[in-house]
Amino acid sequence: MNKKKLILIADDEIGIHESLRVYLTREDYEVYSVFRGDDVMEAFTRMRPDLVILDIMMPGRSGTQVCADIRAKSMVPIIMLTAKGEEVDKLLGFALGADDYMVKPFSPREVVSRIQVIFRRLNQMQSEPEKNLLTIGNTAIDLKCYEVTVKGEKMLLSPKEVEILHLMASHPRQVFTREQLLDNIWGFDFNGDSRVVDTSIKRIRKKLPEDTDVLLKSVYGVGYKVEVREDA
Repeated sequence: MNKKKLILIADDEIGIHESLRVYLTREDYEVYSVFRGDDVMEAFTRMRPDLVILDIMMPGRSGTQVCADIRAKSMVPIIMLTAKGEEVDKLLGFALGADDYMVKPFSPREVVSRIQVIFRRLNQMQSEPEKNLLTIGNTAIDLKCYEVTVKGEKMLLSPKEVEILHLMASHPRQVFTREQLLDNIWGFDFNGDSRVVDTSIKRIRKKLPEDTDVLLKSVYGVGYKVEVREDA
């Protein structure tokens, strides 16, 4: 018998918890609620959830701070919530390692749909382990554990950054448009600004050392591609 997946909801609005609980339990998920940012990490460590729904604005520690705390110790999927909707918040959330982003008010059905998409992608990765590990010269990209290492040293990339790098490195010299990267990595129609791709690419470049054999290149007016160092 398969264990039910546990969803941790961190939000200060009781209505959010109640509406999401109805839809999530209907889909056979277990739900645990936290109402203050200061309490999230204790619950996360104790409950070990399979996915976190995290509000940006909470009493105590903010959702962005909590997201960074979680990413320092785990690659568990994170969906961030906000009532703001400004693009800068989306860029910050994705930069910190969020897997998805939803603006209030939202449909609980849409949240469930996003969760199912995330779990399907994770299941697909786990069922194809031979496709998860990609090694190019001194650089290894492992989707199973979301790790990138250069000369054996682990790089601190977010899950989305690892996925972008793995996708592009799997197809060296192929140019990806921003729209293609959004569709392939986020797995749904993204309603925000495609600058989230530019931000992610810039962060990957900053995090990888100069001697990596995986080189991210810009193609003016089109998008981005990976080139492999010739002596790799």
